[in-house]
Amino acid sequence: MEIRKNDVLELEIVDMSENGEGIGKEIRKELRTENSKESPCPHKKQEQNRDQNSSRYTWFVRDAVIGDRIEARAMKMKKHYGFARLLKVQRPSAARIEARCPAASQCGGCQLQTMSYEEQLRFKERKVYNHLKRIGGLDNLMLPGALEESGLAGAGALADGGSTQGEEEKSKLKAGAYVIMEPIIGMKDPWRYRNKAQIPFGKDKEGNVIYGFYAGRSHRIVECEDCLLGAGENKEILKEIRGWMERFAIPPYNEETHSGLIRHALIRKGFYTGEIMVCLVINGRAIPHSEELIRRLSGISGIKSICFNINTEKTNVIMGDEVASLSGPLYITDEIGGVTYRISPLSFYQVNPLQTVRLYQTALEYAALTGNEIVWDLYCGIGTISLFLAQRARQVCGVEIVPQAILDARENARINGIKNVEFFTGKAEDVLPEQYKKEKRHADVIVVDPPRKGCDTVCLDTIVKMRPARVVYVSCDSATLARDVRYLGERGYEVQRVRCCDMFGWSPHVETVCLLARL
Repeated sequence: MEIRKNDVLELEIVDMSENGEGIGKEIRKELRTENSKESPCPHKKQEQNRDQNSSRYTWFVRDAVIGDRIEARAMKMKKHYGFARLLKVQRPSAARIEARCPAASQCGGCQLQTMSYEEQLRFKERKVYNHLKRIGGLDNLMLPGALEESGLAGAGALADGGSTQGEEEKSKLKAGAYVIMEPIIGMKDPWRYRNKAQIPFGKDKEGNVIYGFYAGRSHRIVECEDCLLGAGENKEILKEIRGWMERFAIPPYNEETHSGLIRHALIRKGFYTGEIMVCLVINGRAIPHSEELIRRLSGISGIKSICFNINTEKTNVIMGDEVASLSGPLYITDEIGGVTYRISPLSFYQVNPLQTVRLYQTALEYAALTGNEIVWDLYCGIGTISLFLAQRARQVCGVEIVPQAILDARENARINGIKNVEFFTGKAEDVLPEQYKKEKRHADVIVVDPPRKGCDTVCLDTIVKMRPARVVYVSCDSATLARDVRYLGERGYEVQRVRCCDMFGWSPHVETVCLLARL
């Protein structure tokens, strides 16, 4: 029977997509509605007569959890897969839990709030594992615990005269031919961990000022007065901003008409210092009645910096380039692993400070520094990893494209009294080749922490030419990590260690640290 839009399906959720959607297979076809609300046009009949009845046809369902049996409504169909909306959970998975946030099903931020945290960690490890195997070509990679499950535990001491079954695998394991992923570093408490929030403002249908988060794949604001991932102070800060806007009739920004003043509120908190920054992103060059705003916000404990960012462009980019102070300095400070960092509104700074310490400790361990190495830190931001590494290296050179971040990095080195660091402004794919060719710079260890798109091939080629003994790759996107690992692997580097670190609980995102050594 042909599937049409709005048909009701019964699905078994057998896996999860990398974006956190449930992957379902149809298990009973009688539930399909004979009278679909939307009949197909005759010229679309051939397009819709697809392999939908086959067990190979896949359905993607948001808010479904692996192990669920559900009813779902067909919404959009492609040739080999379709999208459906969850209607009812008939039999919940053992990993299903109640979402704590009332806006979780609408907000685009927490895709995994109905999945237990333990299952989230397993899902994230499997995602990284699958990317490294499928895209990265790491056929010798094993998941944590797979050694015991395979019966190869203890293979280091092979008994004479034993069974020949699995002897080849055991020999490979003994020779170090397998790479066993180290267990993911999970959070002790996966709530209230974010030190940064970017909150859009708008109006509801009645014209009231609202704020919250964008619904998934849209710019529709889902009201949320207290995100459970953000700092506890955010709720009071946002309430005071809205009260100030309502009192003086200050309009929020309207994307369609490019009118209104208040676009976003950026809130940053130093978890170690307790210092808080509030930065309003405005469609203008000045804030009216700013004295009252300062008075309201200054009464909140921890407020150190109140400022605004100018963004008058018709764009969905949140921040503009220009920042001005209303009260206090244009920065707050925080500390990671004994190093103090100055953070400005435009600075990149990891959003989960407690896990950042554990992430950087892993990178430092993989770098295996003895105090004699020259280290290059590419995509260094405000110098967070650079200054962390400088405590164990002879010299660290950081590269970052954002000029303000480099100014922050140099200031961070100064206030910490760290003198064995040097920072360069520019693209990694430009600065590194120039320093290697013209200045004859070399590296013993190179650390990369690129954006989601991964490393540029020019940058990777220069890494290969510089021949560092070790490359430590810190990644926020395991697909591009796998692509770059394969590229380096084909040019003389092999993966020796891999570990995930969960920085983003209740979302499908995960950080990964990978050690590659030159053969």
